[in-house]
Amino acid sequence: MIIHFNSITNNSMMSILSLTDFNIRDNVDIMRTQQYLNNKLASYLKRNKIATLNQLIDVLDNPNQRTVFRKLKSLDYLSSYSHRGMYYTLQSIAKFNAEGLWSHQSVWFSRFGSLLETAKVFVERSEAGYSAAELSQALCVETKHALLKLNRTAQLQREKIQGCYTYLSAESNKYADQRKARMQLKHQSLATLLVANPNLAEDEAKAVVLLFLSTLNEQQRRLYAGLESLKLGYGGDSYIADLFGMDAHTVARGRRDLEKGNWDTTRLRAPGGGRRSVEKKRLKS
Repeated sequence: MIIHFNSITNNSMMSILSLTDFNIRDNVDIMRTQQYLNNKLASYLKRNKIATLNQLIDVLDNPNQRTVFRKLKSLDYLSSYSHRGMYYTLQSIAKFNAEGLWSHQSVWFSRFGSLLETAKVFVERSEAGYSAAELSQALCVETKHALLKLNRTAQLQREKIQGCYTYLSAESNKYADQRKARMQLKHQSLATLLVANPNLAEDEAKAVVLLFLSTLNEQQRRLYAGLESLKLGYGGDSYIADLFGMDAHTVARGRRDLEKGNWDTTRLRAPGGGRRSVEKKRLKS
């Protein structure tokens, strides 16, 4: 039997070339599909700014979650620090303010990443640390649990100052500067609360202010507390709340009302506010 080696070699080469050509075409098709899905995802986010994972899964025709996150990673994505991180956007879409924050439809994103990372950065770069109420106001989300976790993991220090827990930098020099600045708020506050009177003791000054507050109605107390907080600036809400025996959120509301000129002089509370009226019942004879 005569074997034609040249014929076998030629046939083998043709098979290899055909297989290689098929693989190249297949790889090109896969790359085109990948690029198409990336473009589809990017176009959707550019139109809508933000999206949940389920929305992105629908856009890509129901792939698994790993595929979605792989696409997001290639597009340089961000997850929200509000809403438990359930919203996503792209770095190219977010327009961060001077503090590194951006929001869309009340969903908040940070250039620093998660809520834990953002809270840590805000505390470390602050002049006098933050209380949980102050940081919640700055970040527009609840921050108490994030701050407690940062404190438990020794990433931030916590100290009770003037009756309020304050979170400070874990770095010793920065901690000392922040604590000193926080303590100075007390003396600065009393100077703004009263007309300058060098003969008036600190306790007497506080007594005069509290006596004055007792003559005001609910709305007037809230607005006055907001005014004093505005005078203090940073950290004012929590300090005035502690000094006046009020809730920090009430002080913050009074401050916001003053800033917006938003209050009704004809009523003390918003419609529906206050206790429900009790109907007196007559005993049956």
